[in-house]
Amino acid sequence: MIGTLRKTVLVTAAWLFMSAAAPGGIAAAAEPLADLNDNVSGYSAADYTADSWASFSSQGAAANGLVMVRGLKRLVADYKTRSAGKYTGDSWAPFAKALNTAADVAADASATASEVAAAKTALVTAADNLTATDEGTFQTITNNVFWNDTSGNPIYSQGGGVFKFGDTYYWYGVHYTGAEYYRANPTRKYDGDVSFVSIPVYSSKDLVNWKFENRVATRSTGVGSGANMGGAGWVGRLGVSYNENTGKYVLAVQMWHTGRGGHGVLLLQGDSPTDTFDYGYFQTQITNSPTTGTGDQTVFTDDDGKDYLIFSNREGRSRGFVAKFRESDSLRIEPGVEIRRGDGREGNAMFKLDGKYYHAASDLHGWNTSVNYVNESTSSNVQGSYSSEYVLAGTEMDYSHVTQTGFFVTVKGTKQNTVIYAGDRWADFAWNGIGYNQWVPITKTGARPQFHSMSQWQFNITTGEWRVGPANNYILNPDIQADRIIVSSVRGWRNLGGSVTNVDGGANGSRFALQVSNSGGVEQRIASVPAGAYTLSLHARGSAGQVVITGSNGSQRTLSIPSSSGWAKRELTGIALPSGAATVTVRASGSGGVIVDQLSLVKTSPDTPPPPGRYEAETAPAVCQGTIDTNWAGFSGTGFCNGTNAAGAYAQFTANASAAGTATLGIRFANGTSGARAANLVVNGSTVATVSFESTGAWTTWVTKTVTVPLNAGSNTIRLDPTAADGLPNVDYLDVSVGAA
Repeated sequence: MIGTLRKTVLVTAAWLFMSAAAPGGIAAAAEPLADLNDNVSGYSAADYTADSWASFSSQGAAANGLVMVRGLKRLVADYKTRSAGKYTGDSWAPFAKALNTAADVAADASATASEVAAAKTALVTAADNLTATDEGTFQTITNNVFWNDTSGNPIYSQGGGVFKFGDTYYWYGVHYTGAEYYRANPTRKYDGDVSFVSIPVYSSKDLVNWKFENRVATRSTGVGSGANMGGAGWVGRLGVSYNENTGKYVLAVQMWHTGRGGHGVLLLQGDSPTDTFDYGYFQTQITNSPTTGTGDQTVFTDDDGKDYLIFSNREGRSRGFVAKFRESDSLRIEPGVEIRRGDGREGNAMFKLDGKYYHAASDLHGWNTSVNYVNESTSSNVQGSYSSEYVLAGTEMDYSHVTQTGFFVTVKGTKQNTVIYAGDRWADFAWNGIGYNQWVPITKTGARPQFHSMSQWQFNITTGEWRVGPANNYILNPDIQADRIIVSSVRGWRNLGGSVTNVDGGANGSRFALQVSNSGGVEQRIASVPAGAYTLSLHARGSAGQVVITGSNGSQRTLSIPSSSGWAKRELTGIALPSGAATVTVRASGSGGVIVDQLSLVKTSPDTPPPPGRYEAETAPAVCQGTIDTNWAGFSGTGFCNGTNAAGAYAQFTANASAAGTATLGIRFANGTSGARAANLVVNGSTVATVSFESTGAWTTWVTKTVTVPLNAGSNTIRLDPTAADGLPNVDYLDVSVGAA
């Protein structure tokens, strides 16, 4: 009887739904009864408030009167596992209040849809604001490998995004059949195997360890008009937003489906981040775009919670747009605002850093890699004006760590904010290395952002700090995979004469290797390495050659490569390098060609911890209004601050003091000019002294200037603010000793 009644009320509800949806225009004409029925029939009474389910089960009640509480119940159950002792009292109190309110609403038989949404929004917001009492720990992110979830199963997540809802990060992406095949045998392309399998979601508290949660969409997921995702010719490039008005999570994904009118943006929605998502809408046209569908797309959520689709037009992809999700329910994409026009770009994504918006995209190379092109906002409006395009610094040497632009994750830590670039390596379709997901940090260096290409690094989700990993390979494009075709100048390697090319057939079945012949050579200058002992390794075949490692002090070590008909691993250990730049040179010994691949330069000696109270000028949260350079030897750490030659182009440190009192500052600097450079010493906003930085005779001669200042207990800002147009000397670090005066 209930089944008959349900069908009756669903007919009524379907007509109500069609009437309400019609003003949207695209794909709104008469969604069939099956679409609405599918979104309800799979659920039980426990998913809804008792009163709304009772009305639905009786004659005359429409399905759109159902009030879903499934997601709220899941959130309440999850957040009840949090412990007050792990968070500050100021952040725990509003969270505990929101949790109690949400639990009451979830149990309220007569709760309205707006009450459920409000309770969910308040709980998610309070959870997002929880502040840990500890300093967190550093977790290791290793690139150039296939990633697994916490159960040891492969992570299949391409063309997606990571979104923070509450205190948890959720990673959504697409699982393709080709990803399975390439992982099993990465010695060929699988670019014809783009069949959609599912959209999995993983959760994490630290952005390193990912737990598989659910497949939010599969081939059987309905997409309207009786069609499903299994019938799509393409599914990819997606993001998820949370709608505060409905309490729903809305997933926007590209889809090409001949049964739904061709190309468009498919909008699915769920009641929790890990829910099984249902059909919401299929929008084939975004107003102001010259084509149906999108070229590439991601979802960007601004600081105020408003959500935007970042996309290019589909054909040619020469125009970039920012379009707002409809605020009432996020089930429509509003007219796009054009922010760029020019060469075709793909992988469109956006991040925000220091109050500016940055639109990033890649060359139109299909599945292959490129530099990242950036347009930055020139106003405070995400849909406002943007600068002309420039190349993101740090992406040139290895084409963005052999990736295309994927998406960005911004972490707001207790000590600093960090933007993570999450690059898509479409290795299954392009045969360009191991691993699909390559993540690296982005920082602000001077006026523009800087991409830090690393094979391994460590990240602290609590503080937002990052550091180079102990197994990082300091050679860029070491596997010769960045170039998508045969070239005579290999990306990241400077020709030194003779014949140079990348050749088909690398070590261990990879696509390319580097060949140097006719007594030629190539070199790569590594901007900065920390002092220590290193091991150089590579695979080689062909004629004889050699690899020379040169340190910043001119010291050299040579690895001789004998001729070999097949691939052989060669290694040189115990290479002592000082801090600063290093150069790797590959040379052929004669006219024959030496072929090398999988080059690696890894530090093997442990780092010497800096003395207590030392703050390096190149390490956040220090600020350098200029560039972080490594071209003058003798500096500490991984670089020094080369300030812009201008009055007011400051270097700033954030130093901690255990108690208030007088502190001794040691400012290490080099001044290679003939005259002194002066700067105001500004502590916590007040000028306490004017410091003269005398000539040191050479830029490689570093000395320490000592001065005493008053400090507060806790965090202090210490700024060197130049008073003349010649700016600051080069600044290496700041030592702070409290009570030593």
